[in-house]
Amino acid sequence: MKRLIAALLLTATPTFAFDISAMSDQEKSAFGDAVREYLMANPEVLIESINELETRRAADAAENDKELVAANQQDLFEDGHSWIGGNPDGDLTIVEFIDYRCGVCRRFNQEVHDIVEDDGNIRLVLKEFPILGQDSEASSRFAVAVKQIAGDEAYRKAHDALIELRSPATIEALKKVAEDIGVDPDEIVNTMNTEPVTAVLRENHQLAERMAIQGTPTFVIGSELLRGVPAAGLTETVSQIRNAGGSSEG
Repeated sequence: MKRLIAALLLTATPTFAFDISAMSDQEKSAFGDAVREYLMANPEVLIESINELETRRAADAAENDKELVAANQQDLFEDGHSWIGGNPDGDLTIVEFIDYRCGVCRRFNQEVHDIVEDDGNIRLVLKEFPILGQDSEASSRFAVAVKQIAGDEAYRKAHDALIELRSPATIEALKKVAEDIGVDPDEIVNTMNTEPVTAVLRENHQLAERMAIQGTPTFVIGSELLRGVPAAGLTETVSQIRNAGGSSEG
């Protein structure tokens, strides 16, 4: 009888609800003892229940993230100010929120660009998302200023240089980067704190806030939001999303 009572509690559904409030105090006490006895004898049931709960939570979170991507499509994929690389007509868009002082972003940078080049059908959107302090902010402002003044090719060179920059992002260091990529250092530095640059970073932060993005790198691949480096690896993740029909942003 005790095992039956415990089993009924663990398998209760909305159509067959177990109402403990209808029990007498004696019945409640007996019921509690039965549940404890059952779980002590069958601890795997509790583990299975926890695993199932985590699975359902993960599924709910993934579905919520898909809804966030759908609700913010325009700002993610066509904001009018982010750098776009790869194949502009590709069947899959990857959006990366980056911080130049983020160690994981640095380590993962080559893999991102390798898959874009090797695949040939990926559109890459980079979003400046400085969250790690003053050097992050200065680096992102520098990159945005380069894009606004000198265009996409200069931005790509600035991006690669900033990812590799290990010294503090001082004005002197940034001017040296500007010289190395062939743009006017003074013009870039004088533009870094202007409203057009600030507006880009503000919009990116507002988008991240709407999507509950708090870290870098964060990826949007097609209709999927990935909070961090894909556990399966970027190549396998792209393949899975394509096979699942999640490659369209429209």
